[in-house]
Amino acid sequence: MLLLEQMVVLFLLMGIGYFCYKKEIITDEASKKLSAIVVNIANPALVFTGCLGDEKIEGRELLTTVIIILVMYLALLLVAQVIPPALKVEKESRGTYQAMTVFSNIGFMGFPVIAALYGSGALLYAALFTIPYNILIYTYGVSAMSPETKSPEAPEKEKGSAFLLKRILNVGVIACIATMIVYLCKIPVPGMIADTATHLSNLTAPLSMMVIGASLATIDLKKLFTDVRLLIFSVVKLLIIPVVGVLIVKQFVSNEVICGVCLIMLATPVGSMTAMLAQQYDGDYEMASKGVALTTILSVATIPLVSMLVM
Repeated sequence: MLLLEQMVVLFLLMGIGYFCYKKEIITDEASKKLSAIVVNIANPALVFTGCLGDEKIEGRELLTTVIIILVMYLALLLVAQVIPPALKVEKESRGTYQAMTVFSNIGFMGFPVIAALYGSGALLYAALFTIPYNILIYTYGVSAMSPETKSPEAPEKEKGSAFLLKRILNVGVIACIATMIVYLCKIPVPGMIADTATHLSNLTAPLSMMVIGASLATIDLKKLFTDVRLLIFSVVKLLIIPVVGVLIVKQFVSNEVICGVCLIMLATPVGSMTAMLAQQYDGDYEMASKGVALTTILSVATIPLVSMLVM
């Protein structure tokens, strides 16, 4: 019931963002600025608050979580090879479907939901997901969109390992690494810094949901629900994968927080980065944008449903 209430709150925040965009209170430029605040300031602060509480992760639980994450992403990479041919996706769109299968909106939606349901301490588990996520999205994700790994049309500065390393070591990943160092080394955090991080972290949920709502306002929602193939993909992405994944995890793990974090990470919609990569590296940008929009709308209902089925 708590999860359903939280999803309704997030949906209302998305609705406010949608309304603000339609009324030109939020413009395209403003949306980009708000997104930058979430990605570079609020969300990293939210992650950092995970090390400020009294919650503890035992060494065995930490190792278990790392193993689960690695196996989970390996499984997603394998599933991503199966889904496009199973849905008879055109060759030029297969890379986009592969990326949509692997990369979910773990930051914008996953972190706020986890913090609301399980407390900031659970973000220590969630933070571990972002490191392989970012490594994969700028390696496998780019490769899926462009078989040559780099698009001929991409700017010269965006080619090569130096650029990829810079992207992988972004603010979010650095925040996750810093959080784990502070936590594992038991480094004391001054009260003023802790309070500042807490205040900034409170911006994450409202701003991120409003940005998502504003992005939905740019898409023809009627056409969105007539794409049968995309609807089938959404069912697989939002229902089948998280249900099967969490049921498997529960066979080996009894910790409800770890299982809950895995559920949210698997059940969140397609990450907005897939659309950005598709645009940058000649993937199917229109399909990626539709995938982000459709799965985001449906996830308001599917995340509570998945939780009811497996938790």
